[in-house]
Amino acid sequence: MRIGELMSHPPVTIGPDDRLLVVREIFHHTGFHHLLVVEEKQLVGVVSDRDLLRAISPTLGTPIEHARDLATLNKYVHQIMSRKLVVLGPDDDMQQAVAIFNQQPISCIPVVDSNHHPLGILSWRDIMRWLGSLKEAPTAIPPSR
Repeated sequence: MRIGELMSHPPVTIGPDDRLLVVREIFHHTGFHHLLVVEEKQLVGVVSDRDLLRAISPTLGTPIEHARDLATLNKYVHQIMSRKLVVLGPDDDMQQAVAIFNQQPISCIPVVDSNHHPLGILSWRDIMRWLGSLKEAPTAIPPSR
């Protein structure tokens, strides 16, 4: 199975100079867990919902929220994004993706073309969804003797 057939596309992208407030809004309204960071049409990073949660104040939206807590939303994407990226191409196969997920502490793999332009994103959830859709052929159980 080719990655291009399983990836989520088109990818939702943000810029490295966008504020975390924008990231939080996108995650809140879409239910996404990852955003690709693009500068001049080139993939430069990934921001996950976990990256965002680590970067913002845990008291946001609570009765003890202060101005300094709100100020954490003014940080820039480039301050928290992952820069060491592992990527795949749309013609790569599922075995390569599974090997990467087993070897790297990541939960998504950006899919890019030969010019490093983002085409989509593959998450472990995409792989699980694909596996769940496979229909196994019934196997005959030999009678016991």
